[in-house]
Amino acid sequence: MIEIKDLHKKFGKNEVLSGLDLKIGEGGIFAVLGPNGSGKTTLIKCLLGMVIPNKGTISVLGENVKSGSNYRHKIDYLPQIANFPSNLKVKELITMIKDLRGKTIKDQELISLFKLEPFLDKKLGQLSGGTKQKVNLVLTFMFDSPLVILDEPTSGLDPISLLRLKKLIQAEKAKGKTILVTSHIMSFVEEISDEIVFLLEGKIYFKGSISELKDKTKQPDFEHAIASILTDNHA
Repeated sequence: MIEIKDLHKKFGKNEVLSGLDLKIGEGGIFAVLGPNGSGKTTLIKCLLGMVIPNKGTISVLGENVKSGSNYRHKIDYLPQIANFPSNLKVKELITMIKDLRGKTIKDQELISLFKLEPFLDKKLGQLSGGTKQKVNLVLTFMFDSPLVILDEPTSGLDPISLLRLKKLIQAEKAKGKTILVTSHIMSFVEEISDEIVFLLEGKIYFKGSISELKDKTKQPDFEHAIASILTDNHA
């Protein structure tokens, strides 16, 4: 599904990714974790072709990302911050994205799931941050792609919407999809993830299940295991 070899990326003198190697198979939920500046967002943007690495190879869904952009049509991506045109209505934005990407299978189902019906005729500039995030989630999940990348998907969500998001992610996993998630909410990560990928100083420090991480760090719970990595490495 995803194979990355010897990935390097510098911004000026700052080396953000430093010889990163990563393999992710088909199916399952993988949380990409790490402290601020560890390279999480840069890694995701390299996968999407939004950032060009200085060195290394990336293969997504069997295609080298340097070979063209067709592979991107098989990815659904939720950005951490969605900058929507403030003068567009919610329903106009949904229609526009459908026209750009083609056939959808469940936009109405998602609108209903996140209770967005009262907001369809409102302009995006009038919405709260949490409601904008719900629109962001509809735009991401209304297509049926084998790879889903979610950058901080819980941002601004109320507890009920968060529960709906968890169920939605699990339902997508049940279809055999591969889902990559970044999040600072450890309880959310622990609840949904099959494996975690922990980045530290631009490299993969750990890849495996949460129970394996707890064994490795000799910590009783997930939050203490993560804290242990950061303390031991002075991050």
